[in-house]
Amino acid sequence: MRALLQRVLEAKVIVDGQVTGEIQHGLLVFLGLGKEDQLEKGKKLIDKILKYRIFDDEQGKMGWNVAQAQGGLLLVSQFTLMAQTQKGLRPDFGPAMPPDAAKVLYEQLVDYAKSQFGQVQTGIFAADMKVHLINDGPVTFQLEVE
Repeated sequence: MRALLQRVLEAKVIVDGQVTGEIQHGLLVFLGLGKEDQLEKGKKLIDKILKYRIFDDEQGKMGWNVAQAQGGLLLVSQFTLMAQTQKGLRPDFGPAMPPDAAKVLYEQLVDYAKSQFGQVQTGIFAADMKVHLINDGPVTFQLEVE
């Protein structure tokens, strides 16, 4: 399981011309699920994302998490994060969780995130999403949990 976090000034997801999720200041999180991933591991990752301190505090240092910064969280499924890219000139998506199982786990993780944090928006699983963002910094991190 991998998460790519981007600190944003604003972000939104558009599917078929309609906005499906939108935040102002906060975190845009692309979430990739692997074949062996399970809900407990995902909960650990969501907890880490919510506690990860990448927002400026009163001293201008990365000391605040998304809640302390009064930001939002936009979760977007992205199976391409699980691609193996070390060999050849084409990504290998073999490590990614199959779509049916991934949809169930993704929805469980969205529900968990909403139970832990009040400002959660999402894209639509497996949809052709257009993601618009203004990266703040830019500040981008990749997170994984054991």
